Amino acid sequence: MITDNKCIQGFIRLCTDGYAQGWHERNGGNLTYRMSEEEVLECQAYFNYDRPWVEMGVQADNLKGEYFITTGSGKFMRNVSLEPVANIGIVEINERGDAYRIVWGLENGAKPTSEFPSHFLNHSVRKKVTGGLNRVIYHCHATNLIALTFILPLTDRDFSRVLWKSMTECPVIFPEGVGVVKWMVPGGSEIALATSKLMEKYQAAIWAHHGLFVSGPDFDTTFGLAHTIEKSAEIYLKILSTGKDILQTITDNDLLAIEPEFHITLNREFLSIKK
Repeated sequence: MITDNKCIQGFIRLCTDGYAQGWHERNGGNLTYRMSEEEVLECQAYFNYDRPWVEMGVQADNLKGEYFITTGSGKFMRNVSLEPVANIGIVEINERGDAYRIVWGLENGAKPTSEFPSHFLNHSVRKKVTGGLNRVIYHCHATNLIALTFILPLTDRDFSRVLWKSMTECPVIFPEGVGVVKWMVPGGSEIALATSKLMEKYQAAIWAHHGLFVSGPDFDTTFGLAHTIEKSAEIYLKILSTGKDILQTITDNDLLAIEPEFHITLNREFLSIKK
């Protein structure tokens, strides 16, 4: 069966793990994965090329002919593992890079996630800036992170510093920091373009009052990035909930001391000291 393929198993597991974290109420959130040539060949015997092409309203030269696994529009993450063929699908991109057709899954008239154009643009950016390494785009409604967007200034610097200083792993996992998008209508071209600009330099973008948008080379790394960001936000909110003054924290000098040990370079724009 096609669902025995490792890439589809990994896709299903991320959907299940995200739901277990409480990040996917109702039909919230979405996931896409750019398949490798080897994975396409392994799955191709199950493909049906009879469905029509659908124009996306966006175009990317570097994604011509690619195949993506995607969650379905209006589908619930909690149901992906129960009935994959009805809740996820594989789409092929045409040779102009501006339309897709469903070749497997998404049965009974289902369509790719309404955020697919946003994912598509950001896959294009992340493929370019990572030399093809990034293959996953994941959007979730991370509870504590959303809460932070109501009390922190909506700037890359403010969010990056709070997340870095709330948990030691954060500067190691995302030394470039995170980007922040002000509130915009979900699923539109405005939020897609704003996010793609941030994805030129960040692995993660926070959508104010909405959720988290992350990228990575594989399912484990991408989920781990989202999980780390959300846990750091949770820690910060728990600190605030005590009502007590913060007596000690990770200083900027501490952050810089991490660099040689983990072979990273922190984004100097977000540090108060320059070295």
